[in-house]
Amino acid sequence: MFGPMFVKAVTVVFASALVAGAAGNAFADTPWERHHPRREQVNDRLENQSRRINHEYRGGELTHRQAHQLHRDDRGIRYEERRMARLDGGHITRADGYALNQQENAVSRMIGR
Repeated sequence: MFGPMFVKAVTVVFASALVAGAAGNAFADTPWERHHPRREQVNDRLENQSRRINHEYRGGELTHRQAHQLHRDDRGIRYEERRMARLDGGHITRADGYALNQQENAVSRMIGR
């Protein structure tokens, strides 16, 4: 149905798009993000949860007290992440990341109520 030149052209375009996408992602990360992916994941999630808390508070879905408590819980998780990293040379282990993720899941469920 399609000639060999068409297939080759489509293949080249597709491969170029993949390379460009991969290069764009590689340049988007800072050295810190590349060397501390678990910490970056935890911190990104905490930032997202903070935005969700603020959004729900402004929308009237959370009271001031509830929002304050949820922010306090997130600060505790951030403190725990930093403490864990201090004990492991600036990194967090897979088990540490799992434990922090479980704590974030608990806070996340409380935000959506």
